[in-house]
Amino acid sequence: MSATTPTDSVGSDEHKQDPNRARRRHRFILMSGGALVLIALVGGFVPQVRQRQTAAADTKELAIPTVAVVSPTATTPRSGLNLPAEVKPWQEASIFARVNGYLKDWLVDIGAHVQKDQLLAEIDTPDLDQQLAQAQSQAVLAKRNLEQAKKTNTKWQELYKQGVVSQLDAENIDTSQGTNQANTEAFAANLRFLEQEVAFKRVTAPFAGIITVRNVNVGDLITANNTSFEMFHIQQTDPLRVYFRIPQEDAANIAVGQTFNVQVGAESAKTYPGKVISTSGAVSPDSRTMLVELQVENAKNEILPGSYATVRVPEVALGKLVTLPDNTLIFREKSVQVGVVDAKGVVQLRDVKVGRDFGVQSEILSGVTESDKVIVNPSDSLTTGTTVRVAAATPTASLSPEVPKK
Repeated sequence: MSATTPTDSVGSDEHKQDPNRARRRHRFILMSGGALVLIALVGGFVPQVRQRQTAAADTKELAIPTVAVVSPTATTPRSGLNLPAEVKPWQEASIFARVNGYLKDWLVDIGAHVQKDQLLAEIDTPDLDQQLAQAQSQAVLAKRNLEQAKKTNTKWQELYKQGVVSQLDAENIDTSQGTNQANTEAFAANLRFLEQEVAFKRVTAPFAGIITVRNVNVGDLITANNTSFEMFHIQQTDPLRVYFRIPQEDAANIAVGQTFNVQVGAESAKTYPGKVISTSGAVSPDSRTMLVELQVENAKNEILPGSYATVRVPEVALGKLVTLPDNTLIFREKSVQVGVVDAKGVVQLRDVKVGRDFGVQSEILSGVTESDKVIVNPSDSLTTGTTVRVAAATPTASLSPEVPKK
């Protein structure tokens, strides 16, 4: 039996522990290598993720368009407002024939100043004259027959009372008198009618004025009540009526009795005072303006009816003028719109009513307020609900007070 030495025993224990240590060391190496690989993978993946997120954010930012906006400007023109006006005669009339015949003579030509009831022309009416002569004879005959019927009826009524004639004969004679009475009145009425018609042989002026049209010559065939054939046209030129339209915002400031300057012709032309005598009292739905009528004295006939004129409305009679640059307007098929951006950057398309055009700016009658932010140079594809970003620099819609003078 051999003896075991202590050295052999220690060597045997170390041999038994070497496999465990080797496995732990191997495991440690594997774990360390895996950690290094993981760190390497994470270190390479995270930048890619961040890059992708940054690219997506940039793409999203680029998808939101950046727009410039402007707010409507409300001002009061310091020098007043010039509005186009139309000069009309105080009254005018087209003169037509009331009888058939031939023009015997005309006594006035265009430009003639005539008085009321002044003779303008005479019409030769042979047919009407013959009818009048016949009616006069019929009226005379009917009157004599009536006188005879009255005398006969009186006698027959006396004979009836004496019992000489029958009641039937007396009633027939009385009826005959009534018939003659009716015929006499009918012929008299016809005579009066023809006498009135004969009076229309003389064509006279219905009021004092100027003859502006003469369409007849001696010998022309005249047809009664032919509204397509105007013999004369007459206009009363003193005073004159001047019409202009005031925007809806200023309509409430116009009152009867106010006096405005009326300028006729060129810019350097003379001005005339015009007094407000009436207004339409309503705003036209087409133009959102109210019609105003002025009375202008024209004793010297310096103003011609039909002339172009300008009415100067003073500042005291004007309200605020709301304007927007023309490059904010979107012209659609049936309306004019603007794009308004709200606090969240969402676009809303609004219909607006456009008034006067001042060149680079236009008057806005309705649809926006001074606090709205309106997109400048909107795209044709802009729709309600689109999200936009408002540019940092916001242009201003400044309006010179002199612009409304156009």
